[in-house]
Amino acid sequence: MPKMKTRKSAVKRLTQTGTGKLMHRHTGLVKLKLSKSPGRKRRLNLESAVYSGRVKMLSRQVPYGVAG
Repeated sequence: MPKMKTRKSAVKRLTQTGTGKLMHRHTGLVKLKLSKSPGRKRRLNLESAVYSGRVKMLSRQVPYGVAG
């Protein structure tokens, strides 16, 4: 059986914790920064865990884990 291909776009957007959880960055931080409060920008700058309904799909896109 051939190797499964990794979706390179998913590798660039996701990181994996030591326990195996997938983490992602929030959207909405690049544009229109003047209208956002400093606290909101701080929250958007944090990484958060991937929603549980999407973990199965994203782990299929990255079959051999995420480096980094």
